[in-house]
Amino acid sequence: MKAQQERKMKKEEDESLIFYLKKEVEAALLRTDSLEKENRELRQEVVRLKAQITSLKAHDNERKSMLWKKLQNPFDSSKTQVFQQKQSDSVKVSERSVEHSSPRPSLQELAARKEKQAKVPNPPPRPTSVAPPSLKEANDNKLPPPPPPPPNMSSGSKAVRRVPEVVEFYRLLTRRDAHMENRTNSAAVPVVAFTPSMIGEIENRSSYLSAIKSDVEKQKEFINFLIKEVESSAFNDISDVKPFVKWLDDELSSLVDERAVLKHFPQWPERKADALREAAFNYRDLINLESEVSSFQDNPKDPLILALGRMQALERSIDNMERTRESMIKRYRDFQIPWEWLLDTGLIGQMKLSSFRLAKVYLKRTTKELQLNDCSGEDNLLLQGARFAYRVHQFAGGFDAETIRAFQELKKIGMDSLKQ
Repeated sequence: MKAQQERKMKKEEDESLIFYLKKEVEAALLRTDSLEKENRELRQEVVRLKAQITSLKAHDNERKSMLWKKLQNPFDSSKTQVFQQKQSDSVKVSERSVEHSSPRPSLQELAARKEKQAKVPNPPPRPTSVAPPSLKEANDNKLPPPPPPPPNMSSGSKAVRRVPEVVEFYRLLTRRDAHMENRTNSAAVPVVAFTPSMIGEIENRSSYLSAIKSDVEKQKEFINFLIKEVESSAFNDISDVKPFVKWLDDELSSLVDERAVLKHFPQWPERKADALREAAFNYRDLINLESEVSSFQDNPKDPLILALGRMQALERSIDNMERTRESMIKRYRDFQIPWEWLLDTGLIGQMKLSSFRLAKVYLKRTTKELQLNDCSGEDNLLLQGARFAYRVHQFAGGFDAETIRAFQELKKIGMDSLKQ
């Protein structure tokens, strides 16, 4: 009897322990899910910030280059004026006297003359979203007209449906060789290098500092006008943002150093100005990217690595845009910048349809190469094809019928090779 009671007590203790451990496991799983979600959000934020930093660095380097040229021009102008003065003196020496000869203007006077030309701002371009831009105007602006709205993604031959096999096949291969997932960093675009010593030399020039001080004092009305225009700017169509940004940059280029001068105006809406620039550049880049993807042609004569590399570069650009899309929509909406083109019903939707073409070309090229090589030693190529299909599938929300057939051909070869 006593033994039964002990066994019963032990069983109850075990059950209590199991129940406690289950609760601990559930709590641990909830914490893990929460941390994974937070990690994903942080990764997206890092990608967005890196893209913004790259854009701002390029803009800053462009401004520094313009500044360097501006500082060089007064000296060149001075030399030219001296040369012209000597020529004039040699021709008209008998007609001039010492009392009537004018002295050569100083560097500060030249800067002052230049300042006077920039005091009256040009009016900003007004939105023209009522009528769509003509093809000629779009070509003149080096920006193609926006593509037509995407067709219904659930009708006709372009019917799109999810293909679970794509995800399963990709995960099968990644589990088989986890080390294949390593990604290579894209080559960084070289930028103009401005060493600290060069920047220090520029900032120490008295003419540079006096020109900044002069702009701050004499261009207040001009800058306040720009502040008002940027703060009150609102657009119905993203195509109107690009000419406004061009106008703003042209106006600011009259300052000796945009950032050095504007930091003396705390009311300058820097975040909105940067968001306007970013939106204009991203819209232009997305249109160009969609055009590249939709018109991509694979040349069978190109080496395999070159051909696949070109397609992977396009896909990476698509992926970067998709990663930052939600944060861009929120930021643009806050600053009254058109953001609808980032929705699936806008340019992004058109990009999704165009990505099918890229996936088909990639899968067919990969399948053909695997067939020619009898799959021997081509595990990495097979994984690349599966990864490419998976990424496009996740971005577009599925495949159309033609892309599904191209994937099935690759999968058949892959499954046959796994059986060997």
